[in-house]
Amino acid sequence: MVQMGAVTGKPVRCSLHIQFASETDAERVHRSVELDNEGYVESKLDGATMSALIEAESLKSLLHTLDDFLACVGVADRIVARKD
Repeated sequence: MVQMGAVTGKPVRCSLHIQFASETDAERVHRSVELDNEGYVESKLDGATMSALIEAESLKSLLHTLDDFLACVGVADRIVARKD
């Protein structure tokens, strides 16, 4: 879900829920990306699901942060699951 805030002057927000194969995979991926998230992404775990909230001042900034976050999660997931 993306809420547009450019017209109102309010921050733009995006909420994600990412389901992993197991709780262990979710914990490992979360640990891998958590340090880079500080100040940009708030994330938490609920079982095998990682939830993340991204907030930015503009849609462009939100999309940049979202792209970086998903790229890092993808790399971490491939490493944790030993995927190619």
